Amino acid sequence: MTRTRTAAVLAAATIALLAPVPSVHAAEAPRVLYAAADGSGADCTAGHPCALPAAQDAARAVHGRDVRVELADGTYELTAPLTLTGADSGADGHTVTWAAAPGAEPVLSGGRTLRDWSPNADGTWTAPVPAGVTPRQLFVDGTRAVRARGAACAASVCDATATGMTGATATGIASWARPADAEAVIRIRWRNYHCRITAVTGDQLTFAQPCWANSASGTGRTGPAWDTTTVDSTRYKGVAFFENASELLDAPGEFVWDSAARTVTYLPRPGEDMAHARAATPATERLMVLDGAHDVRIEGIGFAHSAYRQPDTDEGYAGTQAGLTLTGATGPVDHAGRHYTKPAAALTVRGGRRIAVDGADFRRLGGAGVVFEAGTQDSSITRSAFTDLSSGAVYVGDTEPNPPAALAGERNTVAYNTIRRTGVEYTDAVGIWAGYEAELTVDHNTLDRLPYSGISVGWGWNQPEAQQSVLRDNRITANRITNVMLTEYDQHDGGAIYTQGAQPGTVVSGNYINRSAYGNTERDGNGVYLDEQSSHILVTGNVITRIGYKWVSNWAGYGIDNLATGNWTDTDAPALSGRGSAMRDNATKLDALPEAALRVAEAAGAEGGRTERPRPDLVRIGTATQSSTSGTAAAAAAGDGDTSTDSRTLAEPGAWWQVDLGSVQHVGQVEVWNNASMTTAGFDIQLATAPDFSDATTVPVTGRALRPTVLDTDTQARYVRVRLHGTGAVGLSEVWVHP
Repeated sequence: MTRTRTAAVLAAATIALLAPVPSVHAAEAPRVLYAAADGSGADCTAGHPCALPAAQDAARAVHGRDVRVELADGTYELTAPLTLTGADSGADGHTVTWAAAPGAEPVLSGGRTLRDWSPNADGTWTAPVPAGVTPRQLFVDGTRAVRARGAACAASVCDATATGMTGATATGIASWARPADAEAVIRIRWRNYHCRITAVTGDQLTFAQPCWANSASGTGRTGPAWDTTTVDSTRYKGVAFFENASELLDAPGEFVWDSAARTVTYLPRPGEDMAHARAATPATERLMVLDGAHDVRIEGIGFAHSAYRQPDTDEGYAGTQAGLTLTGATGPVDHAGRHYTKPAAALTVRGGRRIAVDGADFRRLGGAGVVFEAGTQDSSITRSAFTDLSSGAVYVGDTEPNPPAALAGERNTVAYNTIRRTGVEYTDAVGIWAGYEAELTVDHNTLDRLPYSGISVGWGWNQPEAQQSVLRDNRITANRITNVMLTEYDQHDGGAIYTQGAQPGTVVSGNYINRSAYGNTERDGNGVYLDEQSSHILVTGNVITRIGYKWVSNWAGYGIDNLATGNWTDTDAPALSGRGSAMRDNATKLDALPEAALRVAEAAGAEGGRTERPRPDLVRIGTATQSSTSGTAAAAAAGDGDTSTDSRTLAEPGAWWQVDLGSVQHVGQVEVWNNASMTTAGFDIQLATAPDFSDATTVPVTGRALRPTVLDTDTQARYVRVRLHGTGAVGLSEVWVHP
């Protein structure tokens, strides 16, 4: 049996255990009702299927047996969510199932098709927008378009304060036809802000309220008192870009919304013909809501083009962390994030019991995929796909550390799902988020290409009101998390797996993590990040490679009694700082994975997968030297296999670091990892067989070295040197030379 087939069999067996308890009347066949996108009447038979509301009414009328509502193939265009309540639930041991008919791929859609496109002289096309629709996203033949955007604006020009921002003149905004349709998009560390411009006065920009106030300091509601990630903080570096102005519409695949004319204008990509293309914009915010429902299954149904309306309002998007936002002009003092707002999701379950979502498909969404909240318990989202979402994929639980028992999230499961390209618009969003949950299982999920953290469990930032909570006994196991904290999105201080809060009994085990913050512009990004008060957590049996900074981090002294043991990694990390925390029996600095680690890595995820294997590093058998040494930052630190230690020279003309490999070797690739201060910038990689480098092959590098800068070399060399252009210091965490 193949590994993939074995994984599929195990997944099916595991998920069968997670399903709601079968009916005690299992011998009696379920009543099957039939629905179709063009259905009518109330028969709900295979020959005369009904529409969704009629199918719901018919299901409510069935008593004493299981009910199965089968949806035929097609797109079900919704102007309001399909809402299931206690009246739509299974009773007396029975289950109500809403499912795709055999072989069908039904899709619940909140999209509106934009028609009547007309060409313009500049190559753009324009279409009218139906009343009541505000196009924040546009999908053309299934491909996401980009809101027209400009260049970054540095803080020296776009200087942000608690009341607004300068830069209207230098950016050209002062002369835009409709600046009040445009937004500023700002990224600061782990936060993301989207606020609409409301006025231009000389060089000064002002923004919609309360969006801007909630993005700035002074409200007493933006997290811990020490937090310095607001728009008026010293960590503000400028505007990532302004978007949605006709003056910015200059690249194929971009569009702009004109609220006065009520039109969308789009510049097609090569090969697109807007006379025949299908263009859709999300309009309906939630597609399915289960409110107080129980014993309900959702199987094989697609969800597409749901909207997320809050960012279009004056609330905007004042991101706090993980895709949650601060809303409202006023509110209680809140340093623990107890009153933050989750994004709108295509499928929302509130106070559910024994809800199972299986084999669903979520794609092309303007918000999140699934939210389980308000005390949802014993429920699961399994074997589902999440692709191309503006926000995160799955949100489980809430932000109240000690809720009443009826509102506590317990025994929920997120397993065997595939999550790719989420957080496309709101780049602080995570793949899977869980707040204050107990006995949560996050198992065998595949997450890939995410802008910030992959899986985040816990909340509270060690604030007094959050130090004691219901968090406990959570399991984050056998997930495959690759290419997260993508550097092009400039979100920082996260990890592939991120935790907060004391959660005794929690285990992080058997996960394969590869490329978190890889290629970063600063020393940042973790494999497993036990942030803030993360306590009583076991990290064991994970395979963690190609990480921008630490494979495991527990930096806070008040994050206590954590244990990292029996893991495999290609680097090392400082000792855990928390009282009673320890690292022991980990296999570190590996340039080859043992068979046991390969088995763990290849079994992780929804269907297993390939493993990026570390490559042999010739530096480790060589001798490192440098032109001078600053303090104790010796040359050997850049060849010790540990990306958390640094070498550094003094600042001097032509400073260098080099390694003698001992003999002439074929050098296929060189990786240069900059040091903690990102010191090294503007340098050559020289490769030579002669010790005086008289026969050197030189590869110039402009700008700062990344973590890492990777250079293909394909040459013979015994000596490899990093030599600075001009005067300065060379500081390096690692240089890896691969044969």
